[in-house]
Amino acid sequence: MTGIQIDVTDSVASLVLNRPAALNALSLDMIDSLTSILTQWADDDAVREVEISGVGRAFCAGADVRELRTLVLDQSGDPVDFLAREYRLDRLIASYPKPYRAIIHGIAMGGGLGVSIHAAHRVVSTDTVMAMPETIIGLWPDVGMCYHLSRMPGEVGTYMGLTGLSITGADAVACHLADELVGSHTPGSDTATQWMAPMFAGDDIVAIMDRLENSRLPQAREAARVLRLRSPLSVVVTLQALRRAATLSVDEVFDQDLRLGAFFCRRPDFIEGVRAQLIDKDFSPQWSHARIEDVAADEVQAAFEG
Repeated sequence: MTGIQIDVTDSVASLVLNRPAALNALSLDMIDSLTSILTQWADDDAVREVEISGVGRAFCAGADVRELRTLVLDQSGDPVDFLAREYRLDRLIASYPKPYRAIIHGIAMGGGLGVSIHAAHRVVSTDTVMAMPETIIGLWPDVGMCYHLSRMPGEVGTYMGLTGLSITGADAVACHLADELVGSHTPGSDTATQWMAPMFAGDDIVAIMDRLENSRLPQAREAARVLRLRSPLSVVVTLQALRRAATLSVDEVFDQDLRLGAFFCRRPDFIEGVRAQLIDKDFSPQWSHARIEDVAADEVQAAFEG
């Protein structure tokens, strides 16, 4: 099976993502295969538990956004259907009837977190680099992750969702995004997060930017600098998505993701963001809004109306 190795030994079923040249990015074929396999195993008495891992230096760098971009540009398929099929897999994992264990090593981002963070048990290592970098490519943190990000302590989830910057495996355990850390960890080597709570509080992105840019803390000013590079539309919508997700169930967050997916796939920032970051790699996207302050409230509201 392309991109996936499967095995069942002593009632333990294993899924190994095996597309190392692409950092185990999930193609649509891989997504559909994983859904089919997990559906079969759910009713298979020979399978007691499931474990997912990846080969190479990444667990999974996310869904294949190049493939998604092609669907939008060529009109060769429905990009929202791509997302719906991906979320179907993630929903299955979130409610899986058997123990589902994710071994998350190395790079774990975007859709890679969709197939791991919803697991019953999540194991990270000292080399884990975890991020939801969607605002870099004109999207928002999807795959149900706003549910988890909105519940992380100290606004660490808001920091992750808005900036797209990474945290370590130790951070993930400390912030309840993972359950177990393996490997030798040096105390104090993980990201200091205490400063984030007062900086990222509230639902007013302009106020957040003002606090960050005028802070005496260099890490706060650096976060502001990073945010100025992201898609302004993505940043503003993401903040609202996180605040709404705080009172939603996992299923309701996935429903919200489908509405946001339909919105963002019709906007130019996604096409431009993937071009700048992954296609031409000039890292100079021309966003549809010049500044975060230029994003209108009615445009943000439209994103949640589907």
